[in-house]
Amino acid sequence: MTQDFVGKIVVVSGGSRGIGLGIAAAFAARGAQTVLVASSPANLAAAADSMTGTVRPDVCAADLRTEAGCKSVFEWVLQRHGRCDILVNSAGATRAGAFPAQGADDWQDGFALKFFGCVNLCRLFWPLLAEAGGHVVNVIGGAARTPDPGFLVGGAVNAAMHNFTKGLSGQGKRDGVNVNAILPGLTETGRVGQLFAQRAAATGKTVDEVRAEQIAREGLDRLGQPEDVAALALFLCSQAARHIQGVAIAVDGGATAGLY
Repeated sequence: MTQDFVGKIVVVSGGSRGIGLGIAAAFAARGAQTVLVASSPANLAAAADSMTGTVRPDVCAADLRTEAGCKSVFEWVLQRHGRCDILVNSAGATRAGAFPAQGADDWQDGFALKFFGCVNLCRLFWPLLAEAGGHVVNVIGGAARTPDPGFLVGGAVNAAMHNFTKGLSGQGKRDGVNVNAILPGLTETGRVGQLFAQRAAATGKTVDEVRAEQIAREGLDRLGQPEDVAALALFLCSQAARHIQGVAIAVDGGATAGLY
């Protein structure tokens, strides 16, 4: 396996589970010093123990829903490493459900972690990324392009992140930072299991029925795996992808039906 990220500092929010962990593990396997960021110290410790890279990942527990939490991550990375080459924003879990039943708290919480956590980390780390000629990868989601009445919070948050990423890429052109996004489809994580459970509760169906209907509706042979998303993240942060800027690429098995 190539060690093309040796010496790179890679910060991954949401790095303790699911897609974030899969991306962090892929970078670590290629020699990077990864920094896993999440709210749960226990989950972070378990994630670090599960990774098999030659360099043990650092972990930083923080509440990314708050600006103070994001600042604590930046200050910790700055003090410990003094640089950041790659920032992957993969934190965020927005609730599915019937619109009339979802109150203001669901909306506020959805934007606080996934959208504002991403915005705050990008702003704080930007000087280090510009100095390094680095990369930002925002892990968003297919709902940015495909509205769903059962996932309005997630769709709105994802669409906002999509717009932010494209706009930030313009700043990246000026400052030498590559900024791109990945739109995963249904991916085999604990988070997708929670979404199926929430949809089941909202519709009166079983979780198995919701899962089967969703896979059939999107015409998939299987759910995606975190490794599918990680492979693209590695490429987007490689020298081979320096001319790719401001794009959002779906990793969804072809589930997105539209041109956009």
